[in-house]
Amino acid sequence: MTALAADRNTPEAIGQDRSGLLGASQAIFAGAILMRNASGHLIEGATATGSFGVGRAEERVASTTAGVTPIAYKPGVFRYANSTAGDLIAEADVGTVCYIVDDQTVAKTSGTNTRSPAGIVDSVDALGVWVRFDEALTRAALS
Repeated sequence: MTALAADRNTPEAIGQDRSGLLGASQAIFAGAILMRNASGHLIEGATATGSFGVGRAEERVASTTAGVTPIAYKPGVFRYANSTAGDLIAEADVGTVCYIVDDQTVAKTSGTNTRSPAGIVDSVDALGVWVRFDEALTRAALS
């Protein structure tokens, strides 16, 4: 393409509603942690490597084949369950990357490189961990 020679009506993504395609054999519940795998597909939060947290699933969806079934999700700040024992996230961890244990739990560490990053710890309370899901921010924090 060539440079502009006139005004351009550039499209804008308004709000935080997003959609992506699911990976193979996924059964996602609304409210679950979603992560993007190395193929670019969305999968349920789980202990696995090579993926990044993208946000909260906005609907319950199942897939059989990769790259066919769409799912609505939302980046943002959401509260999930805190891990236990040595992986418990504390107030001192605000601003650091946390890691995905399953589709509703996050942990302080990568579990000796067995977990993918979820997002950035925004705050911690008695009910869990508030995680900022922003894939680009999380990737940059790990660079």
